[in-house]
Amino acid sequence: MPHPQSLIRNFCIIAHIDHGKSTLAERLLQATGAMAAKEDKDLTVLDGMDLERERGITIKAKAVCLWHTHKDGKKYQLNLIDTPGHVDFTYEVTRSLQACDGALLVVDAVQGVQAQTVANYLLALEQSLSVVPVINKIDLPSARIDEVENEIEESLALDALESIKASAKHGIGIPEILDAIIERMHPPVGDAQAKVQALIFDAIYDDYRGIILYVRVKNGHIRKGDKIRLIRSEKTYDVSEIGRLRPAMTASPDGLAAGEVGYISAAIKALADVKVGDTITLELAQGEPLAGFREMKPMVYCGLYPSGESTYDQLREAVEKLSLNDASFKWAPESGGALGFGFRCGFLGMLHMEICQERLEREHDLDMVQTAPTVTYIVHKKDGAKLEITTPGELPKDGHLGIEEPIVRIHFMVPADKVGVTMTLANDRRGVFEKQDYLGTARCVLTYTMPLAEVIYDLFDKLKSVTQGYGTMDFDMIGFREAELVKVDILVHDNPCDALAFICHRSVAELRGRQIIKALKNEIPKHLFEVALQAAIGGKVVARETIKSMGKNVTAKCYGGDVSRKRKLLEKQKEGKKRMKMVGMVEVPQAAFMAVLKSRSADD
Repeated sequence: MPHPQSLIRNFCIIAHIDHGKSTLAERLLQATGAMAAKEDKDLTVLDGMDLERERGITIKAKAVCLWHTHKDGKKYQLNLIDTPGHVDFTYEVTRSLQACDGALLVVDAVQGVQAQTVANYLLALEQSLSVVPVINKIDLPSARIDEVENEIEESLALDALESIKASAKHGIGIPEILDAIIERMHPPVGDAQAKVQALIFDAIYDDYRGIILYVRVKNGHIRKGDKIRLIRSEKTYDVSEIGRLRPAMTASPDGLAAGEVGYISAAIKALADVKVGDTITLELAQGEPLAGFREMKPMVYCGLYPSGESTYDQLREAVEKLSLNDASFKWAPESGGALGFGFRCGFLGMLHMEICQERLEREHDLDMVQTAPTVTYIVHKKDGAKLEITTPGELPKDGHLGIEEPIVRIHFMVPADKVGVTMTLANDRRGVFEKQDYLGTARCVLTYTMPLAEVIYDLFDKLKSVTQGYGTMDFDMIGFREAELVKVDILVHDNPCDALAFICHRSVAELRGRQIIKALKNEIPKHLFEVALQAAIGGKVVARETIKSMGKNVTAKCYGGDVSRKRKLLEKQKEGKKRMKMVGMVEVPQAAFMAVLKSRSADD
């Protein structure tokens, strides 16, 4: 028999990065017997990816089913979804929230309410979730519980008296949290007798079982052997295995009924058939499609190309599998000239780009070259039409009337004594000041509008640097605005190199062009002839470096005699170099592309 809906709670843990979500999640697993108690240093069961353990962050949302007997004597099924906290992984959070009915909002007792705390809380409100505030890390000597309670009331409008004081590290407050989940979060709403409707909120690829779907059943009852239909792809499959995550996959003989969260394996092999946000129904009694997820628009683009021993086909297979597991990662094939054939990939931010690249390299053992990141621009063509471009090479050859760049509203949450340096940083990035709010006396929220291109490179790193690690930021896309933008071409031996061209504001175009050709000069090996490196805006060269020719002593075999003999040999060499300069080819090594990427992120 399926578990009664009144005894099910679907909840997630949301918080700012590094406020203790994953540690709290694993304490809940221990308290409910889903995993054995073990050393604190080893608490990384939900963060199973090597990258997550190394960086100490959650990248993928995880789902796990817990069983807990409440003091009322009833046994409850608690479905927990652990979510990421970093601004680049907000999409993972929104998907998780749609599978939940309640949320634990974790706030660090030292750092207090941060930018992502507010952003994630607003996401939870949009989904009408029951929110239970938890003040974590109360065991720390620098914990400021009373001040944090005030911040929760001021910035989140939540009753601080209802917050639970906890220390996930030492297991303090865990029983109270479990009670609050049962008593203060509402059970799922759904009808087990209705037509089947299940939302796919994630998927993974297994080499032996094909694609495994993570689902939240909204209505109906799915059992092993049922013939299911994916509404968007219109494909049907037989359910070969169905069950819950505890946290390992555990088959359920009763299947999954309305209100439950679990996994379905149905020997799905075609990656194109599965889309996160799709609805599953039964083939014989088809239900209506559920509202899926809001499509996320990539903000940052870059090119990925195979290098070394990796091939184009290997890279294609890898990006297909990654896009299944990460719905916010977009890709399309493209040709990069000197780099051969590769893919134009879209990401939500720089950290997302970095993580995706590392996952491709590690999980699929690939060697890749990544071009410099760019954003989406809107170009006003001469015929009045608008064109959306993601690479400088897509700019119309016959000119244009203007370029619009994406603008974000950015909120900096910084200590009150770091307001000045943060304002300077924002002004240097073409930020426009909007407002300034204080949270108590110690912290301030600065709101700016700023071009996304100025945010994506290293603004977060610079903010951490000027605020000694205490500053945080969160941003939302607000639209496009016209600016004085120019395309800077990089010419190697008079040949434009498309993969190195970029679009930037006219005021910094010359400086950035000079930085790139300096980086190139150190990476391109010497040839037998002089190689000119130039940065040009339109037809005007704004910066130049020259790689001197490789020296060869053609007069070494002359042991004296008339000096005219030596002159004759030198003239012959000079003519040869001149001819070679006209027909010689310069290959740009892949290391040069990486050097350019570094030079861009190290500017300012």
